Amino acid sequence: MSVWKHTALACALAAAFPGAALAQSNEELLKELKALQARVSELEKKIEAADAQGGAPQWGMTRDQVHELNRVAVQSDGTVDALEAQGLKDLKISGYFDPTYIYNKAQDRAGFQFLNPVATGGYSYDNGYFGTAAIDFQKELDGGTKWRLTLMPNRGAGSIADTSASSIVHEASVSIPLGDLQTRLIAGQIPDWSGYEYTQPNTTKLVTRGLLLDFTEPTAYTGAGVEVIRGKWDVKAVLANFNQTMVASGHKSPVVAYRADYSKGEFSGFGFAGVNGRVVNFATTGYSRLDLFEADAYFIRGDLTLQGQVGFGRQKQASITPAADGSLRDAQWWGLSGLVGYKVTPRFELAARLDYINDSKNGGGLLGYTAADGVNGIGPNATLGCAPGSLVAGCDTGANRAALALGFNYMLTQNTMFKAEYRLDRASQPVFLNVRDGSYTKTNQLLGTSVVVSF
Repeated sequence: MSVWKHTALACALAAAFPGAALAQSNEELLKELKALQARVSELEKKIEAADAQGGAPQWGMTRDQVHELNRVAVQSDGTVDALEAQGLKDLKISGYFDPTYIYNKAQDRAGFQFLNPVATGGYSYDNGYFGTAAIDFQKELDGGTKWRLTLMPNRGAGSIADTSASSIVHEASVSIPLGDLQTRLIAGQIPDWSGYEYTQPNTTKLVTRGLLLDFTEPTAYTGAGVEVIRGKWDVKAVLANFNQTMVASGHKSPVVAYRADYSKGEFSGFGFAGVNGRVVNFATTGYSRLDLFEADAYFIRGDLTLQGQVGFGRQKQASITPAADGSLRDAQWWGLSGLVGYKVTPRFELAARLDYINDSKNGGGLLGYTAADGVNGIGPNATLGCAPGSLVAGCDTGANRAALALGFNYMLTQNTMFKAEYRLDRASQPVFLNVRDGSYTKTNQLLGTSVVVSF
């Protein structure tokens, strides 16, 4: 008899304090409500059986307790209906922010970076996908359709790809089943999927991002395509605008972007991605052919993390240095990146990343960088005074770039991570501008820390 009293008391408490249930996830709440409904149905059947025998229930509940259970059942039904009516069923909301402190020796600058517009200072390795705030909404509808909206003011893919640099949308995509859940139509604004590094700071081990992500990978695709999952393979491809939410007049050829991933087992896997098509050429203000290809792999087991990537790229008529007759030449590059992480304790992890980009051909030129850049160290020897019409020996050779980042991350709480990094950037030519005296050097140093809070 005491068992039934305890059950009735638990149900009454659940009804009296609905806020406790709302603190759980929608999925957990729905499971508990369904279990409660099943219990009430069982009790009602027993009441009906007892009434049919002409007597009171013989299993330890008074009629008042039965009425209370009925009231709880009505409330649980109402809660389920309210969740569905408000669109909260199978809705997941998450987010993060990471206030960041950066010291850049050559730029003679040290201070906090948080939500500063990319358009103000331009995208650079010391002003990339950190110092951000984002909120992410993911919803799965009946039938398997998935919907996603990620908002990231000033620092997201939208603020870089959008021509006005004012979009706060990092991702806005849908995934619709085509016959089965493993074959899907995908469409919308989709952040680039190349490489082993992600833009989100709660997924990275260091403060800054690697050279390949910063200078050789696209930002986002706006278009439509398919995703097919078969066994250990996950393959997706889209026809899309490249780093543009809308193309200019006269342009009618979308790029083809694709990625394939293979999960070899529980601990390792590999993937590759590419882009082929005509994209904006900042050297001509028109469009020219772009071909990108990269391959990456990972091994994560226990405390050890190993990740690596190799990439190749070429864009027609997009080099920094033109030919002697003034005609435009191709930009062409290749690069390598590797990262190792080791957890000294479950909360404390050491990490190191080494990057290299060979960008020597035709004075240099990387994806979206068709002119010399003294902040990022891109282009020919800056002390030669290379300029169209006044080329001298050495202007045809661009600087090869390398970067070594050493750091650690520490989990302060389950949702809070502290990260610190020392980074040494080096070039084969003097291309880093020292703003204090206007000179150029082959090296630059950076210190960075950030606190990533996510939920």
